[in-house]
Amino acid sequence: MSKQQMIDLIRQRNRSATSDFLVKFDEDALRTYLRRLTTVQGHRGRSSVWVRDGVSPASVTRACA
Repeated sequence: MSKQQMIDLIRQRNRSATSDFLVKFDEDALRTYLRRLTTVQGHRGRSSVWVRDGVSPASVTRACA
């Protein structure tokens, strides 16, 4: 799937995401976000799971200045 096709699919699912914003991301990031959007719009319940890809941390903290 091309980068433009992924952007079009993302915009169908998230109308607040602009093309100008999405074009700044690489294809892997867009693919991950599209997969996440597709999962969220799917079924929910006990059998619904999200598997973190390992690229982003499970938790994030901020150090005080």
